[in-house]
Amino acid sequence: MWNTHYDVIIVGGGVVGCTLAHALSTIKREKPLRIAVLERSLEEPDRIVGELLQPGGVASLKELGLEWTLEGIDAVPVYGYCVVNKGKTVHIPYPDGREGRSFHHGKFIMNLREAARRAEGVDLIEATVTSLIESNFNKKVTGVRATRKDGVTTGAEADKESFFGDLVIVADGCFSNFRAPVMGEQFCKPVTKSHFVGLVLEDAVLPIPKHGTVVLVKDHGPVLLYQIAEHDTRLLVDIKQPLPADLKVCPILKCLKSDRIRRMPNSFLPSVKQGSSTLLSKEGVFLVGDAWNMRHPLTGGGMTVAFNDVVVLRDLLSQTDKWGNWQAIRGVLHKWHWQRKPVASTVNILSVALYDLFGADDEDLEVLRNGCFKYFERGGDCIAGPVALLSDMSFPVVLFNHFFSVAFYSIWCMFMHPRLVQTHRDEKPKMLAPRVDEYPFLFFKALRVFWTACVVFGPLLWSEIRWWSPDDKKARNRAFLYTLPLPLVLGAAVAYTLQVQ
Repeated sequence: MWNTHYDVIIVGGGVVGCTLAHALSTIKREKPLRIAVLERSLEEPDRIVGELLQPGGVASLKELGLEWTLEGIDAVPVYGYCVVNKGKTVHIPYPDGREGRSFHHGKFIMNLREAARRAEGVDLIEATVTSLIESNFNKKVTGVRATRKDGVTTGAEADKESFFGDLVIVADGCFSNFRAPVMGEQFCKPVTKSHFVGLVLEDAVLPIPKHGTVVLVKDHGPVLLYQIAEHDTRLLVDIKQPLPADLKVCPILKCLKSDRIRRMPNSFLPSVKQGSSTLLSKEGVFLVGDAWNMRHPLTGGGMTVAFNDVVVLRDLLSQTDKWGNWQAIRGVLHKWHWQRKPVASTVNILSVALYDLFGADDEDLEVLRNGCFKYFERGGDCIAGPVALLSDMSFPVVLFNHFFSVAFYSIWCMFMHPRLVQTHRDEKPKMLAPRVDEYPFLFFKALRVFWTACVVFGPLLWSEIRWWSPDDKKARNRAFLYTLPLPLVLGAAVAYTLQVQ
């Protein structure tokens, strides 16, 4: 067994792991950091997500000095979206000429790994991390045990190697093996809402070239198409839970005979503040990326959040030299948790809220979905505002404004816009506006629609405000006790103001 010591050990050589390693290597210090990135396989991955980078993510990549990783991989510029509903299309361009990029995920990852390999003080090691090493004195994580992939010593015969470090950062993705051990009592299980099933189309023609295309399908999840190379276009079909045992007999896919059908879960995992208590989670280690926080991939905002997280974390860690001092790192994690919120919360809420609308499976959500499409059809700020949430990293308050603008506009359309009505069984349906005598029924339906909008948005907003695990009842009760006096204080302040007047 061999032992090696580093300043930082990063578990996972994917999007976040490699980017973070490069970013930390650029921190100016008297002595450069020694960083180990441990990745199970350094072969080019083959995945169907992480293929579209929004303009906000491109900006963060440039800030990290990694914009060159988008070159030489046959990447395609992306200028916005095209949404298709019932045969109608609406064009949603990015504002001010901003552009994103779409590409084969594996090729982009290989460039990020090359960036990590070139970085000063970084060792990119092909090894499978099997466990965390804890101090016998205080249970602080001091390193990891891993098995190198050398093609000879594998399986039970493989040699275990210990990698020690002042700080361990786990970035092993959505299927993290260390999420539960690291988070301890703060562990939160991801919620899988659906699966994306995907394949590559050759020389497909999109409604608007170099735009992501979202097709709304009644009573089903959305279908996504975007170009990832000169001749390749990714097709993603959303299939809700439970996933069919045999995808090839699914009604949407039974016409497909290719063996290259891929699937990925679309999961939601709210972020829980790390380092808040040494009694609840481990010292010396924390999570980043999809191992810690996930959102629905519908908006393609995952890598935007990841790169922004790396920028914020790099800037905060550059202010400390005490990498082995957990109290100092706890302070960094506290600031990081809240400073990342403007971008992360916006993308997280937007992705799940849009999925709930676009994958409408009841009458009230159908009203909101149709209203959302008609809201986009208005153009102007009704398009520029929502798409700016992805392109220039706006704040959640902007998302709140547009989401409930969509809700109220949906209700207005329900009263004022014609809809298909069949007055007699033998006649063809006609486009007719609601009659005045239908208004009482529509009024009660409007209340249901507004309540549905609140039910969609409210819990998502709360998941971003809450800093503890939803399964942590003790933390929830403490937060309740802390906030309980606030109404009394506000009431006393109001009463005092009225008495003075």
